[in-house]
Amino acid sequence: MITKVDEWMSPRQMNLAHYKTRDRSRFQPLCLMVSKAVEEAGIRVDNCTINSKRYLKFLEVMIDDRLIFVNHVDYACKKASTAVTIDTNKDGFIELKELKDALDQVGFKLPGYQVRLMIDEYSNKQRSHNVGKLSYDEFEALCMDLKAKDVASTFKTAVSKKENLETLGGMSDSSAAGTTHSVRIEEQLAFSDWINSNLGYDQDLKHLLPLDPEGKQLYDKIKDGILLCKIINHSCPDTIDERAINKKNLTVYTKFENLTLALVSSQAIGCNIVNIDAHDLAKGKPHLVLGLLWQIIRIGLFSHITLDSCPGLATLLADGERLEDLMKLSPEAILLRWVNHHLERAGIARRCTNFQSDISDSEVYSYLLNQIGPKDAGVTLEALREHNTLNRAEVMLQQAAKLNCRSFVTPQDVVNGVYKLNLAFVANLFNNHPGLDQPDEIEGLESIEETREEKTYRNWMNSMGVKPHVNWLYSDLADGLIIFQLFDIIQPGIVNWKKVHQKFTPLRKFMEKLENCNYAVELGKQLKFSLVGIAGQDLSDGNATLTLALIWQLMRAYTLSILSRLANTGNPIIEREIVQWVNTKLKNAGKSTSLRNFQDSSIADGKVVIDLIDSIKPGSINYDNVKEGGNAEENLENAKYAVSMARKIGARVYALPEDIAEVKPKMIMTVFACLMAMDYVPNMDSVKNGTTATPVVVAAVTAPEPVTKVEVVEPVTTKAIEVVTNGGGDSNGVIITTNGNGAIEDGTETTTTTTVEGVVDEFAD
Repeated sequence: MITKVDEWMSPRQMNLAHYKTRDRSRFQPLCLMVSKAVEEAGIRVDNCTINSKRYLKFLEVMIDDRLIFVNHVDYACKKASTAVTIDTNKDGFIELKELKDALDQVGFKLPGYQVRLMIDEYSNKQRSHNVGKLSYDEFEALCMDLKAKDVASTFKTAVSKKENLETLGGMSDSSAAGTTHSVRIEEQLAFSDWINSNLGYDQDLKHLLPLDPEGKQLYDKIKDGILLCKIINHSCPDTIDERAINKKNLTVYTKFENLTLALVSSQAIGCNIVNIDAHDLAKGKPHLVLGLLWQIIRIGLFSHITLDSCPGLATLLADGERLEDLMKLSPEAILLRWVNHHLERAGIARRCTNFQSDISDSEVYSYLLNQIGPKDAGVTLEALREHNTLNRAEVMLQQAAKLNCRSFVTPQDVVNGVYKLNLAFVANLFNNHPGLDQPDEIEGLESIEETREEKTYRNWMNSMGVKPHVNWLYSDLADGLIIFQLFDIIQPGIVNWKKVHQKFTPLRKFMEKLENCNYAVELGKQLKFSLVGIAGQDLSDGNATLTLALIWQLMRAYTLSILSRLANTGNPIIEREIVQWVNTKLKNAGKSTSLRNFQDSSIADGKVVIDLIDSIKPGSINYDNVKEGGNAEENLENAKYAVSMARKIGARVYALPEDIAEVKPKMIMTVFACLMAMDYVPNMDSVKNGTTATPVVVAAVTAPEPVTKVEVVEPVTTKAIEVVTNGGGDSNGVIITTNGNGAIEDGTETTTTTTVEGVVDEFAD
């Protein structure tokens, strides 16, 4: 069947995106058309046909060539069915006298006088052959215009509130006196609108969406965890297995499970959630919710600003630069280059250096939109005729609406230069209309594309809260500063910061960075790392193999030291003990699976991981969701379920399903170590002196590693561990919380012992 589709599409300048098909068990390919395609594609329902040159769209519904086709066809067909009902005589036109009924059916409830004004306006400018009628294209344009004006008016009303800033007091009993948190109303509005626009079609969210125009409902709607899980999957598809989400007959406990799944999954994609837990989200703390949402949305927007997703980025290289130089740039820097590239092509001398003051007059945006918009989109420079900056921003955003890109910002946000929202606006423009010529061939692209292993390392580091944000491993670690932060997390106090160059002088920066890297290797040897053949020069030069070897040992040391702390045996944990624990746990639970070692090929079907999760938390696994296994497809499905269920019980797993299905020994070890740690958490009352361990962080990596001992590390934290039982240890399934002194408190009410509030936002303005 797929071959026939390919044969039909080829002469029409289209191709089938097999590599983007998410579920091969159901035929749902994506239809990709070249950017200058002239062939039309359409959906037909009865006598109603919707045609477009690049997208299938109708009345605000767009089937984008980057999205899963089948979901959007469903939704578009429902809209098309509406079109059949509003076209009463099925002649392809809508009678002006029936315009009010037609607008009512598609969701625009307008007063009669306003509709009459519209009819008069169209009657005056229509030609004789279509008197008294609107074509579908005209009706669609009318609806898009109404939508744009409606968004602008509701946003303008809400954002005009005093200072656009809401100040909240501390929201926990342990908050210090006078503690306050600020919430930007603009972000609340923008994120709510983005959620409505991007997830409004999801049937699982019909009881939650749409959110109100002012976004006040956002914090309540997030509390059952379903919406947050869906947002994560929209930004990073397939991060959470839908089978792991509790969707029906929700209780306080199952909602808490969803929130835990969402939080741990957000950490797995690189979000920093140092001072936030499921209780905070269950209470709807605005500053924490908005901080987390921004990180998730940002990661999704920036995930397409890569050479892999957009090879045309190679055209942004300056003379003498290589692809490696482009990879060193942050996404923000790449977006600035992209904007200036189009300004140059438009013949404009002005350049953009930031997304705050430089864009506040809408001039840069106007030229950018005019340059990237398709010729038939009707984008103009009309905004530049407006002298008032607020009015100019409104007209500019109306042009953006023609590209279906009126998202994140209001006119006031543009004029005020709100950094986060303008950055998101530009990233969204890039993702939808890059307007870059695709080179015939990019030499060396394969050697610099980020691998799965590199991405996992990067996500792990970013979730640990290192500064600055890691975008490209080899350039961002070359000065040693990120590595020192990781050492300090593993064993607080091990780094002598007086020996570290934290700022570099222009004339000696090369030697200063090299001295940092030499000291980093020295610290590794203090922790008994195997660093044979690794020198500071290798890290400074960005040697891929040797840099990855050091990072893996950092992650391994962190994981095993935390596990040793939780076990509270007084001895370091080694890999052999993890294998013994896995087999004992499985046997005691009556499971038939077992584990020989971390290279055991039986791990590939995921069943041993799934059984272990059910042994730790009896009844947590729905075995109806487990495949028989034995082939690559079913093995991967089981692995997806295993990873999501591990995160659902609170295990901080960075491993990817592919790593389990392919049996990557290093990653396998860390997954089992993480689950072993979860089994020890309920016994934390034995921990002395009221100190608790930091969360176990697990990462996906490749290739086997010799078994070595790791010294026990005594991590220092200020946050008590919260434990939720599912009925195994407490028949009522209540939430159990430590009081920070080792004693266990229980009760039907959720309590939090967080002593520090607030998300550490590594993307602060």
